[in-house]
Amino acid sequence: MTVDYIIHTTFEPLHELINSLHTYICRKSYKKIDLTSAWAKETRKRLTPEFASLLDQTEVDSNWKLTYLLVHLCPDKQQVNQFLSWLEGLSPGDLYELMSEYSSQFPDNMAAFRSKTLSLFSQWNELYFQHMDPLIIQRLQGEAEDRKALQPTMEPSAFVDKTTNGLCFKPMKGLEKLLLIPQYHFQPINVISSFRQLTICNYAARIYFNDEEDLPPHEYRIIRSLAEMSRLKILRYLHQGPRSFIEIVRHLQLSKGITHDHISKLRSAGLIYAHFEGETLTEYSLREEALLHLQNKLTSYIKNE
Repeated sequence: MTVDYIIHTTFEPLHELINSLHTYICRKSYKKIDLTSAWAKETRKRLTPEFASLLDQTEVDSNWKLTYLLVHLCPDKQQVNQFLSWLEGLSPGDLYELMSEYSSQFPDNMAAFRSKTLSLFSQWNELYFQHMDPLIIQRLQGEAEDRKALQPTMEPSAFVDKTTNGLCFKPMKGLEKLLLIPQYHFQPINVISSFRQLTICNYAARIYFNDEEDLPPHEYRIIRSLAEMSRLKILRYLHQGPRSFIEIVRHLQLSKGITHDHISKLRSAGLIYAHFEGETLTEYSLREEALLHLQNKLTSYIKNE
């Protein structure tokens, strides 16, 4: 697929602050992510009762999506305090003006949105983020640099596929830039936000600690995802060509919820392509190279003495 938009990979510490905060807000999804419920429970012990209550009331909604846009718009993302100072210095009118280039949807109360964002980021930084293992940031910075070095050697769509483990972003009228940002906390899920000419993809960096095993977690995930007949049926069905979610539901004759769960497992394993138009996921297709990769890795693992 030919792309006519700019692809840029970047990472700053502020990116992982919002991704780690996003992970805690979505902590009930722990069965879908690599960080277990134990992480959320241990993190909650660090929080004040008031801040824990504020996070309990925070939802991943349209306002939260605009928070990702704010992080992008901040001119200096190296230090959290720099973001806080920048945001504190902006009036509600300034925020409307900044965001209007990227969105026609705004918070009902911009002043309240600004105040809540300042509270969320400052307290999360104080109580969790600044105490986090610095190796996480170092590894993410290294991941971004490695991708930047790899990009000139690959065809653009192949680079996006390899980086995101199976995402395809269809060229669209108005889309000018795809921003790829590695994230650790919400692995193996990618977080995608579209703002007119800009699409931001916080992609799972496949960074692990205590990974002494010969078979990395993301490759073991492929094996686990295949151990279910309905998922094998999905792969066989997609071998015939790209299919929409509804087509897969009809083929399996299962509920939408169960089908979605099977597809999520296959996506997390990187066994299928997810085709996007902006934020809209339009169809899925078979990612055959992932099967070949698994075969090679399994053969190497079994033969290694």
